[in-house]
Amino acid sequence: MTIPEHIIPKHGGYRHLKSFQLAQLVYDVTERFTQKYIDKRSRTTDQMVQAARSGVQNIAEGSQASGTSKKTELFLTNVGRASIEELKLDYEDYLRHHALPLWPRNDPRRANLISQRLQTVEQVAQWIHQTHDTSKVTVTHQEIAANAALALIVVACSLLDRQIASLATAFENEGGFAERLHRVRKQKRGF
Repeated sequence: MTIPEHIIPKHGGYRHLKSFQLAQLVYDVTERFTQKYIDKRSRTTDQMVQAARSGVQNIAEGSQASGTSKKTELFLTNVGRASIEELKLDYEDYLRHHALPLWPRNDPRRANLISQRLQTVEQVAQWIHQTHDTSKVTVTHQEIAANAALALIVVACSLLDRQIASLATAFENEGGFAERLHRVRKQKRGF
């Protein structure tokens, strides 16, 4: 006996996705960063916060829509990924405009931050202060904060790239709502 396929499968579990959790952390870090280091009236503040927010919201919306549209889930997850990429450029611009160094990918501070698997903005802030206090070279909090955000963004983008590839493969192999509906109707009719 075959197990009947459900027309609308489980969906909306975005809070358990590592990509969502990290995107949400990036959003929280961005809120704090813009409040501390960028003029509140600046268009950059609004742009950065909205890009970070869009990343989070689109991941959630795509996950919720996945029950009836894998195509929408794939599209919105990709929009979230694109928003986070936009945010990455804003942080890079911030560093460049303030003559602060962009840490290379192999910088041990980046590896240290990523290995910590921090989950809250308070933990990230504490890491920034510790890194500042233990630094043997002159480094500003802004430099550390912007580079920390960039390190988190790189991980979030990597997770989203894998998620998007997985969603595309699943859509290619299993189809979407219309195909599922057709299979269920066929099973009910005994074909």
